[in-house]
Amino acid sequence: MGTVLLVALAVVAAGVVVTGLVRAGRREAQAEKARLAEEARRRARRSLDTVWAMNDRQFEEYVAELCRRDGCTDVKRVGGAGDLGADVTGRLPDGRRLVIQCKRYAKHRTVGSRDLQTFNGTARAEHQADAPVLVASCVFTKPARAFAARHGLCLIDINLLGFWNSGTPLTAFLDLDISRSGTNRKLHPDDD
Repeated sequence: MGTVLLVALAVVAAGVVVTGLVRAGRREAQAEKARLAEEARRRARRSLDTVWAMNDRQFEEYVAELCRRDGCTDVKRVGGAGDLGADVTGRLPDGRRLVIQCKRYAKHRTVGSRDLQTFNGTARAEHQADAPVLVASCVFTKPARAFAARHGLCLIDINLLGFWNSGTPLTAFLDLDISRSGTNRKLHPDDD
C-alpha cells in the first residue's frame, strides 16, 4: 500500500510539474507573440519615419521598388518637371498599364481633391493608364476619397502604405472601396 501511495504521489507531483510547465510555456509563447507584434509595429513605424524623411525622388524610387517587388514589369521612375502626373509607370503582373502619382508630404498634411482631379485628367488620357494609383505619405481628404471612388482611382494613403511596405501586394489595393476604407484624419507632426 505504501508503494501505491508513493506512486500516486509521484504521478500527482509529475502532473503538477507538467501543468506548471505547460502554463509557463503558454505564458512565454503569449509574451513572445506580444513582443513580436510590438517589434513589427516599431519596424513599420521606423519604415514610415524613413518615408517621411525621403525627398520626392527617393519616395518615387521607393514606390517603384515596391511595384517591382510585387511582380510589376517595365517599372520606371519618370517623375520630374513635365511628367504630366506620372511619377512611376509600369505594367501590373496581369499586363495592365500602371501609372502612379506620388505625393510625399509631411504626415500632418492632406491630399485634396484638386490633386486627384489633375491626376485623373492625365492618367488615362495622356498615359493610357488601366490602373491609375495615387500614393501619399499622408492621408486624403474626404472629398478626395469620394472623387477617387467615383472615378475609379486607387488611393494608397500612409496607412495603406504601411501595409504595402509590410508585404501586402499592390494588386490587393486596386479594388478597395476607398470611399469607405481608411481615414481622412490628419496626423499631427508629433504622432507616434
